[in-house]
Amino acid sequence: SSRERPAICFHIYLPGMFLSSFTFLGRSSLRTSEIIRYHGFPSEEYEVTTEDGYILAFSRIPAGRNSQNTGKKPPVLLHHGILGDATHWIANRPNNSLGFVLADAGYDVWLGNSRGNTWSLKHKTLKPCQKEFWQFSFDEIGKYDIPAELNFIMNKTGQKNVYYIGHSEGSAAGFIAFSTYPDLSQKIKAFFALAPVITTTHATSPLVMFTQVLTQQQYVSQGLRSFILSQRWISAFITFLLCLQSRTDSYIGHYPAGTSVQNILRADQFQAFDYGCKENVEKYNQTAPPVYKIEEIKIPIAVWSGGQDKFADPKDMAKLLPRITNLIYHEHFPIWGHLDFIWGLDATEKMYLKIIELLKKYH
Repeated sequence: SSRERPAICFHIYLPGMFLSSFTFLGRSSLRTSEIIRYHGFPSEEYEVTTEDGYILAFSRIPAGRNSQNTGKKPPVLLHHGILGDATHWIANRPNNSLGFVLADAGYDVWLGNSRGNTWSLKHKTLKPCQKEFWQFSFDEIGKYDIPAELNFIMNKTGQKNVYYIGHSEGSAAGFIAFSTYPDLSQKIKAFFALAPVITTTHATSPLVMFTQVLTQQQYVSQGLRSFILSQRWISAFITFLLCLQSRTDSYIGHYPAGTSVQNILRADQFQAFDYGCKENVEKYNQTAPPVYKIEEIKIPIAVWSGGQDKFADPKDMAKLLPRITNLIYHEHFPIWGHLDFIWGLDATEKMYLKIIELLKKYH
């Protein structure tokens, strides 16, 4: 069966210009649970409400394909990157998708969805076609979405600890959550950051360059009100921007899954972690951000990076690693780009098996 993806409204307000919005219309696509069951795995679906009222879709793979173990399994939360959704972790065949690999290895796998993507378009009081619904960026995803998901897992399973795996913005959201809420961080057994984006100072991704152009008012028409882009066109365009790296496979049935324009335009401004940056001076009236102090996170953290990653550039990664006080592992793949960590056909042997090894070590 299939589900018609709803039209998604995007809103942004730039100083000196009118409120602008754009909408893209989605294609039919399988739900996450349908993909999971298609491959022979059990699946469950839930909804999680954040402290600020967003209602997030949540998927679970409670066991492997041939598991006879009905007891409690260690829970692992996987959270996608910008413009992604839960299907990023199950996009390949079972032996090449981290969500499936972990389930077959004996873990209770939970797949999160950030506010504003295809599956998380609900709110207690707001509707997607209200500009207030879209006034969020990665800050709110880290402060509200990740804690809501983690607390839901612990309440549902009765487990006191959870593993966290994030890709790209999902890693940034993890750093935000665990530095903002020390009590929550004590419940994380280990944090696995795949191509983490904490600053884009050296990023050369076409997506970052594109958003930099958009933020320049002189390039945006004052008369712009709204326009419609088809899912086929916007998918091809953004996939092209993100995939001009080591792989060009097309996964556009679900991708891009949507987010706020505010979040897109801040894709080139992951500066909340960056000491001395101009944005922190203007936003916080100080050179150092008042939160997101990575140095204070005591969780065991493992990091993977790519030499051809145009979004999480190796130079920016070099600024992150010394700030992680409990770095338990780092591996760099010289030929990997930003999406190889979730879609690379060699990711299982090169990275996923190592993740399982570390999960067992920090059980």
